[in-house]
Amino acid sequence: MTTVDRRALLRGIAAGAVLGGPFAGFAARAASAAEPQAAQLPLGPVADLRDNQVRLHLPEGFQYRSFHDTETPVTLDDGTILPGRHDGMAAFPGPRGTIRLVRNHEVNGPGAAFGPGTPYDAMARGGTTTIQVTRFGEVQKAFTSLNGTQMNCSGGPMPWGSWVSCEETVNGPDVAPDFTGAPNTALQKRHGFIFEVPSDGQSDREPITDAGRFAHESVACDPRDGTLYLTEDNFGYASGFYRYVPRRNPCHTGRLENGGRLQMLAVKGTPNAELAAHQADGAAYKVVWVDIDDPAPSFPYEPGVVAPTTNDTALNYVGKQGRVQGAAHFSRLEGAVYDRGVVYFTSTQGGGAAETSPGPVADGYGNGAGQVWAYHIRSRMLRLVYQSPDRQTLDFPDNITTSPRGTLILCEDNAQDNFIRGLTKDGRLFDIALNRLRSSGGADRSNDEFAGSTFSPGGHTLFVNIQAGAGMTFAIWGPWHRLGV
Repeated sequence: MTTVDRRALLRGIAAGAVLGGPFAGFAARAASAAEPQAAQLPLGPVADLRDNQVRLHLPEGFQYRSFHDTETPVTLDDGTILPGRHDGMAAFPGPRGTIRLVRNHEVNGPGAAFGPGTPYDAMARGGTTTIQVTRFGEVQKAFTSLNGTQMNCSGGPMPWGSWVSCEETVNGPDVAPDFTGAPNTALQKRHGFIFEVPSDGQSDREPITDAGRFAHESVACDPRDGTLYLTEDNFGYASGFYRYVPRRNPCHTGRLENGGRLQMLAVKGTPNAELAAHQADGAAYKVVWVDIDDPAPSFPYEPGVVAPTTNDTALNYVGKQGRVQGAAHFSRLEGAVYDRGVVYFTSTQGGGAAETSPGPVADGYGNGAGQVWAYHIRSRMLRLVYQSPDRQTLDFPDNITTSPRGTLILCEDNAQDNFIRGLTKDGRLFDIALNRLRSSGGADRSNDEFAGSTFSPGGHTLFVNIQAGAGMTFAIWGPWHRLGV
């Protein structure tokens, strides 16, 4: 389909007015004609300033530089060979106008941990790296900042200057093989937790176990009370939206601690609300929170005597505790971001026909092309911000961030063309970037997903990853105001 055709299809419906944040006054397009409209600028091929190869299509006037392309080995300053599978990421201010990026590596399966220092689990291959760059994507230094974890998918920046990295797995020696089929008996620790990584140094490698052992995806923090809001990407099953209420406000103490309470979202008066299904325009729900009594289970296991718990049972153990109390069903919750009293999060396959069961299905739980939700913290209201009418308009939104002007930035993760798209205050989608990556051998990699989108402090540069075995990071800059970003 041509770019012109795609623009003609960008007619998703904003589902009702949102109470606060950058979507304050969110309304249907017809009601917002008086507001200034940024033009939909066509995308065209732009050469990478790294080597003059075309990897992205961007609007006129935009430039980019890629770095840490792991199609060939990249050695960090600490002597580590950089892992691939670049995923979630956040940008923090660095010295002398530079930017520090803390970046996840979603590497699964047992194996020797990368990097120096004492890993959380010597036989887990995921973690984070920290990179100091200029606003034009020129790398100054890079090092290992967390190792010995697994499937570090996304996470979120914390108000006190840390990144929280999330494990999207429940693997461990007490759990049977996951979808890869690789046995977990070589692992030395339980996985499925979140870890704090200071933006300027090393993680202490201590998991926040009280924030749950489940397939974590993203986390967003309310700076007012330090509550964390967490998404779950339970592929093939119902997913939940959680919050971790810390014992002490980490915005005051400057660090996350165990000892808090994990809870799961439920719709008041509607037990097990099927929010993965298509929602009516203006969908809004009053929310209650139910307690999770056993957030970090260890499962019975004794080699040769007691077999590991099945992976399906382990994946659903925490969420099942919430669902028996009426917690809502979502479809594959992925990206999350906090902005001015609101947590926005994506439901990657939400918005289609309802599933007949919240159990396993062939193509993942959810038949839609994607939803964007907004949870208004003070009013405890959940509202649907956007629901994709079809896969040509918006196809499987995953990672999400906000621009300094309040536009939501959505990364697509599908098997077709993958775009970075903007979602404006009046509910209009527009294109920001299109993946046109090819391998050095010429193989088409245009369906590799975008991930980890994050703006530099001040908003000059959008950093974003290609999440694949041979991952890379892009720095993109240009006249953002022309897009309304």
